[in-house]
Amino acid sequence: SSRTGVKEDTVSHRGEQQRSDEDYGYGLFPKRKEAKYKKGSVGESLFTFHNKCQLMLHFALETSPYAKFLLGVMKQSGCTAYQDRHFSCEDCDGTVSGGFDAATSQIVLCQNNVHRQSHMNRVVTHELIHAFDHCRAHVDWFNNLKHLACSEIRAANLSGDCSFGNELSRFNFGFKRHHQECVRDRALRSVLAVRKVTPEEAKKVVDEVFDSCFNDLAPFGRIPHSKNDVKFASRDFQNRDRYYGNL
Repeated sequence: SSRTGVKEDTVSHRGEQQRSDEDYGYGLFPKRKEAKYKKGSVGESLFTFHNKCQLMLHFALETSPYAKFLLGVMKQSGCTAYQDRHFSCEDCDGTVSGGFDAATSQIVLCQNNVHRQSHMNRVVTHELIHAFDHCRAHVDWFNNLKHLACSEIRAANLSGDCSFGNELSRFNFGFKRHHQECVRDRALRSVLAVRKVTPEEAKKVVDEVFDSCFNDLAPFGRIPHSKNDVKFASRDFQNRDRYYGNL
């Protein structure tokens, strides 16, 4: 699992929420409430997980075609993301890999649960899709379950979470419409991880928005199954205004 209700402008401050932090998935991200070490402290610099997480994050932002494309699109949309401001490596509970905190406009990366560069690349991509959704739309992450479910569907669909290789490693394969079912299942798990709702409620809301959100492929314009797909998406995005410019 790699997300949270925790989504660049503040949509809803935690102090204004009537329900508890745990109702919005903050219980999975205990460091959101208080930092164990002050930034730049000796304790932080000696904490190996934190150093490794920062290095893998930097590498992902510099080399991952998916992350670079999403960062570029967000910048052109007026939502530039900076590593030291909008990304935070923290210890998390459970098996979550990351999350997007709308109240602080930060992507959380779970340094105790993400240990491989390929995993980091995928988590960064997944959370950047949430950040892109936040940038382009008035998403009500905290009060509208359909909005949350829609972004989770899009993130699972477009981030590589359900790629053939990842599904093979989970021993999930072999049936028709497999990609769609993987996306549906991961979106459902994500909603249940960060909202106190019943499995029936979560399934109902995911089903209600699934078709429209699964078919919303912005900003890629296609499901990016490979780096070549991202390259084509980048080219299309750069050329999107050319037709109108030639009129």
